[in-house]
Parts: sequence; structure tokens; C-alpha cells
Amino acid sequence: MIAIEHKPVGVLASVVGEFTLADYREFEENVLYEVKFHGQPNLLFDLTDMLGYTVDLVWEELRFSRTHGHHFGRVAVVTRDEWVTWATWVSRLFIDSEVRVFDDGAQAEAWLCESIAVID
Repeated sequence: MIAIEHKPVGVLASVVGEFTLADYREFEENVLYEVKFHGQPNLLFDLTDMLGYTVDLVWEELRFSRTHGHHFGRVAVVTRDEWVTWATWVSRLFIDSEVRVFDDGAQAEAWLCESIAVID
């Protein structure tokens, strides 16, 4: 299941349980809305409560990143899982954004806020 928030700092997505293709497509719609109406959104993925993900989600994430990788501001991923951390670093090859991994959501959100302070 995914929960998505739109904040001034960007699009924040939290995943609980299994991360599915339907969840990711919901995330895509929200991000593309922000791109269309507000420019380059920062993104925050909180994956600390994710139990797993489906293979079709991985392919969709790669496709979306390759197609829209230049539309994002900063990307923060919150996780304590080594495999998710490794996959995050690999995904950096497909996007033009600065990507960081955090083990604390508040630190990740603060880092995204820094980018807004620089722009203002």
C-alpha cells in the first residue's frame, strides 16, 4: 500500500507492506501532476515499512525513470535495507537528480527543504 502527500517540499510517498505496480502507477500520476503544474518536484520515498515489491514494479520504475528522469528535483529514499540502498544507487544512472539515502525520514525531508531554501 502507498500513501502519497503533496507538500511544498515535494511529493512524499510512504510504502507499507508490498509495493505493487498499482501503487507505483499511483505515484507516477501524482509526480506527473506536480511536473505539469509546479515544475520539478522533489521526491521522498519512505520505504522503511516496505516488506517487498513485485518484479513488474521494478521494470516500471526503470521505464519511468528513463523517461522522466530529468523532471525531478532532489530524490530522497528512506530505508534501512541494504538491497534497497543498492538499488537506489543503481537508479541514479537513469535520472539527472541528486539522490540520497537516509535512515531517518525527518533528515530526508530536511534535506529536501534545503533545496527549496536555495531556490528562494
